[in-house]
Amino acid sequence: MGSGGIFAYTVDHFLAPVMPFVRDPSITEIMINSHDEIYIERGGRLEHTDAKFVDEEAFLAAINNVLQFTGKRLTTDHPLVDARLPDGSRVHVVLRPLSRFGTCMTIRKFSKDMYRLNQLIEINSLTQMAADYLRVMVLAEKNLLVSGGTSSGKTVLLNALSEFIPEHQRIVVIEDSAELALQQDHVVSLEGRGPDRYGKGEVNIRDLFKSSLRLRPDRIIIGEVRGGEALDMIQAMTSGHAGSMSTLHASTPLDALNRLETLAMMSKVELPLYALRSQVASAIDLIVQVTRFPDGRRGLTMISEVLPLDAQGRYAVTDMFRYELAAGLAGKQGQGALVWTKAKSIYRTEPKVHVLFEQTELSRPIFEEPADAAPREVA
Repeated sequence: MGSGGIFAYTVDHFLAPVMPFVRDPSITEIMINSHDEIYIERGGRLEHTDAKFVDEEAFLAAINNVLQFTGKRLTTDHPLVDARLPDGSRVHVVLRPLSRFGTCMTIRKFSKDMYRLNQLIEINSLTQMAADYLRVMVLAEKNLLVSGGTSSGKTVLLNALSEFIPEHQRIVVIEDSAELALQQDHVVSLEGRGPDRYGKGEVNIRDLFKSSLRLRPDRIIIGEVRGGEALDMIQAMTSGHAGSMSTLHASTPLDALNRLETLAMMSKVELPLYALRSQVASAIDLIVQVTRFPDGRRGLTMISEVLPLDAQGRYAVTDMFRYELAAGLAGKQGQGALVWTKAKSIYRTEPKVHVLFEQTELSRPIFEEPADAAPREVA
């Protein structure tokens, strides 16, 4: 039995109280608040369970078993630890007394069955027209951000959008903890690494991003931008690396731009604010907002194109699609759908988009010239 088999066997033994949840495909997250308080997330809703560890000592033994196979330790010097299970599920542990009521652990399960765009349409998270529009934007190599809160479906959507990337392109994926499962053959996957017990050997997202630029990428996909690598990403996007994608925590498209600006400032590179904002507005072409609703459903609530800075130097966007409530839709009072706002795409005259215009179906009106538009000169 190899080390991987031993790891899986011992995890099954030490995590026995929660292994049924780990194996259940309908459960997406397991939250162990203490040895005798365990919650799960199923269908977007939290459920309290009767599962429990014998005592805190048994729970800590299970945690240390997981950590020893990933070369990490949970100590008073390192009370916050990230690790993973043999199936790829992501684990985060907080040691007592930082966690006041006992050491806690969450397990974010790694989904082997990724949603495709047609499945998102079937569950009313997306409309066919919006999917057709996003296909044009991805094929036209527009830089795209998926914005949303925790557990809102950002990674699921990024995976689904990747099916529009042509097979002949080389994709470099950069993540802290591998979750993306792109559908293309030519994918180089890079994963960050934390410091060892002596505080050495860390490789962060920013290091990997700089390395990725030397790997001849056609597209760079960052699982989540959360630090100073934002500035490197922005500069790469504005210097020829088109078609990049990433996710980011924000509640609206405008908030996403402001947050990206804040993250870029964490690079400690001194830039005038207007220059930084100009680069952000130039780098990001499209923001897709995803939301987790109170009933557990997840869906797209806004798709916005990023405009140049306004006269006051502030960010501006045009909402192309917006979630609107529709009483009685699908038999559920108050449920809504993603609706085209009738706005015309600001990219409709760009060569890459114009070439794709003939291939559009449902989204054709978005790229057509307004009836009162002056005729364009064509070289």
